[in-house]
Amino acid sequence: MGLFAISDLHVRHEANRAFTEALSPASAEDWLLVAGDVADTADEVIATMGALAARFATVVWVPGNHDLWTLPADPVRLRGQERYLYLVERLRALGVYTPQDPYPVWRGPDGPVAVAPLFIGYDHTFRPEGARTKEEALAVAHASGVVCTDEYLLHPDPYPGRDAWCRARLEYTRARLDALGPDLPTVLVNHYPLVREPTRILRHPEFAQWCGTEETADWHLRYRARAVVYGHLHIPRTITVDGVPHTEVSLGYPREWQPRPEPPRGPRRILP
Repeated sequence: MGLFAISDLHVRHEANRAFTEALSPASAEDWLLVAGDVADTADEVIATMGALAARFATVVWVPGNHDLWTLPADPVRLRGQERYLYLVERLRALGVYTPQDPYPVWRGPDGPVAVAPLFIGYDHTFRPEGARTKEEALAVAHASGVVCTDEYLLHPDPYPGRDAWCRARLEYTRARLDALGPDLPTVLVNHYPLVREPTRILRHPEFAQWCGTEETADWHLRYRARAVVYGHLHIPRTITVDGVPHTEVSLGYPREWQPRPEPPRGPRRILP
């Protein structure tokens, strides 16, 4: 019985779709955590997660930015919060846990732990050096030509901005995590890293402002994390912060993973 995780499947790419279709559990009791960026359209997200839910004993999903994009060609025209809640309801019907559901408790080896799927976005606090405000950080990015596609496709409706949506999600999620029993450890799962350290090696450091928030910097300690799982950066690795492993579990685009000496073999084991 294992707790496994993967993210950034980006199944619109043929090689990634084939990789995802081949994913299978080693045991009938294995859990799979999917840390966002499954696909670019709602129907692809739902179909992919449904296939995974049919194979693994328990599947947990958190949204990535691509999952929440509203592309011109997507027949599902919902935006922002409405789009997110639409995906939540469709995935719940498939038996998938979402950030709106009670946290499932893993009782396998190294358990029990509460597996906490989070939906915490970004608020432009991972700013470039010298930028004191969100506006200054965005100006640096635009001047360098490194601007996240979210600025055009990830709508924050009904919030005035994605940073405001992030603040609302922080408030909602803190309340839920604070309500956990004080002796129950967690596995925290979010699309974006919860600490800034993983972004320090980005080729374009100005992109970090679309990669998380300083508000979660102590959550791995505050909420007794046994492990933190994230994606988004397409730099799969594990770093240790305050004794807690933070593991990026992304597949990434074919141009990124295919040239590696060893191709990815499947999801990363988180526990035991």
